[in-house]
Amino acid sequence: MRKAASKPDPGTATTGRHPPPRQGPRPLGLTLAVAALTWTSSRAAWPLLRNGSLPWKAELRLAAAALQASLAKLNPEVATAALERQIHLRQRALLDGIDAYRRHSYHRDLPPAPEVWREGTTRLLDYGALAPGKKGAAGPPVMVVPSLINRATVLDLTAEISFLRWLAAQGMRPYLVDWDQPGAEERRFTLTDYIAGRLESALDAVLAASGQRPALLGYCMGGLLALALALRRRQDLTGLALLATPWDFHTDAGAQGAQAAAAAALLSPFLDFLGELPVDLIQALFAGLDPQLVLRKFLAFARMDPAHPKAAAFVALEDWLNDGVPLAAPVARECLAGWYGANTTATGQWRVAGKVVNPADLVLPCLGIIPSADRIVPPASAAALVAAIPGAEALQPSAGHIGMVVGGRAEGLVWRPLLTWLKARAAAAG
Repeated sequence: MRKAASKPDPGTATTGRHPPPRQGPRPLGLTLAVAALTWTSSRAAWPLLRNGSLPWKAELRLAAAALQASLAKLNPEVATAALERQIHLRQRALLDGIDAYRRHSYHRDLPPAPEVWREGTTRLLDYGALAPGKKGAAGPPVMVVPSLINRATVLDLTAEISFLRWLAAQGMRPYLVDWDQPGAEERRFTLTDYIAGRLESALDAVLAASGQRPALLGYCMGGLLALALALRRRQDLTGLALLATPWDFHTDAGAQGAQAAAAAALLSPFLDFLGELPVDLIQALFAGLDPQLVLRKFLAFARMDPAHPKAAAFVALEDWLNDGVPLAAPVARECLAGWYGANTTATGQWRVAGKVVNPADLVLPCLGIIPSADRIVPPASAAALVAAIPGAEALQPSAGHIGMVVGGRAEGLVWRPLLTWLKARAAAAG
């Protein structure tokens, strides 16, 4: 069980009180339900484990037999009591971890990048203006396109972990597309509206502000949007970088495609009623990829010193994860039923403004970064896109989907190789 912290949370000693509790992890009810089912299933399985009738996978049978032999030597009542204590301790530790997160004093407080363009709820932020000595203000431009379902702040997480501020400090001029939450207009948007409308306008703003052709960089879902934009405006770009961008949605995760298609059908009445896919439903879909992940994270956080910098980094990332944005209903249908369900991308059925998005038609230098430990975008899915683009280069860092941009090794594994590639594209463009 987690004991009272030996040190106060950073910042709380001067105020004498905790800041208002956060809401999260989201969806909290699902997290608690998974915990309850996980640990109470241990109680239900206990008699079957003792008598040897519990089924095991072939690769676990020897270990299971050894465990059963060890348990046979124990007093059943003592062993049962020990199991109950462990269930209670883990439940208490999870709740302590969640409480410690919700009351931690860290709050994101970074000077914002100036806004240079806005249309509806979409805006363009100039991170070059934040570089020390404005080093990035005159550098080669790069337009960064994040996913529609997460805040763009993962690329500018903290003062110590900011991919965009780091790029600017290295002499690049990053422009970030910040989608924000869909407003009344965006709730009716399709992917065509975002790509042929908002992204093309944002690219025009980058060209006007910098006076140079930028490289285009897309992260995750943003990579698919960037690909479609690059096919429409290749003459205005110096290159395309794709970070953990899915393409073949039926590779290593064929079951996910079937589940997403089923989810699209089940959620259709809610999409009609709400006009959007709510954040908690999006979070629930992602939780299905690894239902135990949140439990592992918060059990570990319960053991962490809240005053340690790693605790603040954990809270910063969790704040980002829990601060998602809903997805416009038409886009949600295109993604769930189209991309995941019908695999419209890899099968040549995905169209933007009536034209098939075909990576084989892209005549532009391209770098695909495929993190080998990605659990959100299977590496084979991202690799299929890189293979489909003529002459595309591939980088396969030993990193995860989020760790590739905020992890402790992100700078060496991803940021620096990407910077080298971006500068080479700018130099080649003259």
